[in-house]
Amino acid sequence: MTLRLSACAGTVRGAYGRALAELAKAGAGPGDVVHVVEYATGTALATYAEVDAARRDALGAHRAPVATVAVEALPGGEDLAVELTAFPGGGELIEAALDDGMHRGTVRVAGGTVYLPSLHPRGGDFRSQYRQCLEQAADLLKAAGLGLGALVQTTDYTASATRSEYPRCGRVRKELLGTGDGVYPGAAGIIVDRPVVPGAMVSLDAIASTATLKTVNPGWKRYDTLTYKPGVAAGGTLFMSGFGALEPATQKGIFDGDLLAQAEYVYASIAATLREAGLGDRPPYGGVVRLVEYLTPDAVAGYGDVAEIRHRYFGDSPALSSVVCSALLRPDFMIEVVPTAVLAPAGESA
Repeated sequence: MTLRLSACAGTVRGAYGRALAELAKAGAGPGDVVHVVEYATGTALATYAEVDAARRDALGAHRAPVATVAVEALPGGEDLAVELTAFPGGGELIEAALDDGMHRGTVRVAGGTVYLPSLHPRGGDFRSQYRQCLEQAADLLKAAGLGLGALVQTTDYTASATRSEYPRCGRVRKELLGTGDGVYPGAAGIIVDRPVVPGAMVSLDAIASTATLKTVNPGWKRYDTLTYKPGVAAGGTLFMSGFGALEPATQKGIFDGDLLAQAEYVYASIAATLREAGLGDRPPYGGVVRLVEYLTPDAVAGYGDVAEIRHRYFGDSPALSSVVCSALLRPDFMIEVVPTAVLAPAGESA
């Protein structure tokens, strides 16, 4: 069964040390790791060779795909947060012919989920860079015997300066993504003003699945014409899009400046998707195993008060990773949450 751990924050060495300690507490070790997410502040990125060395020391000879996410800050003021996903035995290692100089040529398949490294472009305009990221994903998936139609979740990172360019990715996604049945992956778009790779207008993190995909939508019509869906059920896992305080009927942001009202609305929207997937009819909702919460700088001061609302909806079970981004695609959003849930009983593919 897949083990998802909350991000552990600290100094570069301290973050990896804490992550390994949590892994050991859960009865797993470095050889079980199938995916690493590094949430790196400017301090960590400026000394990225130290991050790379800390990871190598932590994992030893074991290789796992690494997603490095540039963040504005971490809520506690730390330099680096490390989020580990593990699976007994580490799943299947796939070597792919992709190397952009940042340990990106590794893919692991575990429990039917395909974990990819971060994808970064090599130049060009915004649309070209987005296409490059998806083409890299296609090359990695090809090594696993899959195509882009296997993607279940994408997270895009762009900057405030290129926010207006972001809609240009829609045409590329429509051309390259989706299945013959019209299933598109879940998606989130985050603003980070300090790219991992200098010159990148956009970077992408992605997860795929070997299972048959099914759209999960509570009936929100706005998704009929979009290249992403509220949720995608794949085997025993429900992968979801990023949720913000957006009213589906009007497509307008709501509760401007009110973090707690936005969080309540976000969790209620996630709950609607969970109900559609058959995961209960009232809180606390079972099955949620991972929450990634992106906060704007204005949300940090009141973020501690969100915990009670989150607990009311999901209890204590989800692994939680909280990071501060530069902004969100909708200027009035203060929080965006990307959830993952388990549909299958414990012990089955998840």
